[in-house]
Amino acid sequence: MPETSPPDLLTLYPALAALPSLVARLTPMTVPPGTRLFRENDPCQGFPLVLAGEVRVSRAAPNGRELELYRVAPGEMCLVSSAGLFAQQPLTARGVATSDTTLCLLPPADFQTALADPDFRQFVLGLFAARMADLTGLIEAIAFQRLDSRLAAALLGHGPTLKTTHQALADELGTVREIVTRLLHRFERDGLVELSRESIAIRDSAGLRAIAAGPTA
Repeated sequence: MPETSPPDLLTLYPALAALPSLVARLTPMTVPPGTRLFRENDPCQGFPLVLAGEVRVSRAAPNGRELELYRVAPGEMCLVSSAGLFAQQPLTARGVATSDTTLCLLPPADFQTALADPDFRQFVLGLFAARMADLTGLIEAIAFQRLDSRLAAALLGHGPTLKTTHQALADELGTVREIVTRLLHRFERDGLVELSRESIAIRDSAGLRAIAAGPTA
């Protein structure tokens, strides 16, 4: 894959336009899917600027369960990395490339320098607030929605067939595979879905939407 040029970087992250000396030092790198870019308790190596692909950010419990926090697409910001740089503390989550991913890494010292620029500072703080809103929604979903409602919602919006595994759904919902499998088999018995290997066919989207909406008062 050819390297991404700095103009592409400035298209995605225009707040860096006033910092040409920092941009000139950035070197894009491309990693394959499954590459771990950072992990819990590591020192933050820099501020990732995603040019192509996607980074999945999640937290893992000692028992192996994993909860997806968010995903970083091109032009977006990693909340965990920026928080680590702000506080100069170890990272609190892990980041893994979900596909061929091209990114640049703004070193910690350059990140602090860039924060002195009003446009870059406003960009970081604006995306920081947006990511916090996403996490607040995730916390609310975990705390207040039933798991069957959240699973039904996760199955919708992908067309008539969803290519995924029970483990991937469990990771997305922050639970264990056995519970997801039990609920999927219940959905299948009720005629809502049809299960096959790494594939879920939606048979009654209206029924799933009713479950996703939760019990009515």
